[in-house]
Amino acid sequence: MLIAKSIHKYYGELHVLKGVNVSIEKGEIVSIVGASGAGKSTLLHILGTLDKADSGSLEVEGLDLLKLSGDKLATFRNDRIGFIFQFHNLLPEFTAEENIMIPGLMGKKSEISLKKRTEELAKLLGIQNRLSHKPAALSGGEQQRVAVARALVNNPDMIFADEPSGNLDTQNAQALHELFLKLRDEFGQSFIIVTHNQGLAGMSDRMLTMEDGKILR
Repeated sequence: MLIAKSIHKYYGELHVLKGVNVSIEKGEIVSIVGASGAGKSTLLHILGTLDKADSGSLEVEGLDLLKLSGDKLATFRNDRIGFIFQFHNLLPEFTAEENIMIPGLMGKKSEISLKKRTEELAKLLGIQNRLSHKPAALSGGEQQRVAVARALVNNPDMIFADEPSGNLDTQNAQALHELFLKLRDEFGQSFIIVTHNQGLAGMSDRMLTMEDGKILR
């Protein structure tokens, strides 16, 4: 589904990614682990089109994403990719429902269909009674579930998560890990997860270890 070949990335003279090759299959949960500074988040951001490689190729179903730019890249990202971050990045002035709907509104989907989709996701995630609340009134676990719903609202093919349980306590982290498995089984999406959490990594279909800008296995 997603194939990255010979990905190189420099920041000034710092060679961060050194010819990384990786492929992700449909419906696969892949975790990326390694020490801080190994290049995990940089790779995730390139795979998720938030950043561009200096060389190499990144293909989805034969389409080279490194050749897309501007509106075409933004449209692809919004329609086909969802993001979950350690810091939930919810907009504080909006309700949970409004935060979830934002990617759909950016994609010019109808508000009626988005409300229905939001309600379905909220029920699945157990936050249906919290949709009218703003982020400040939600617990950390609830905020993360809102962020998960936001990532899913456009029904993307791939979900990229960067330390998604890094700010959660043990109980909420475990619940989030189990939720990823449930969502994969429910929707057939691929999850690519950067994590230091060995529990989450161990629940993945595959675990890739990075060291010094390369994938060891």
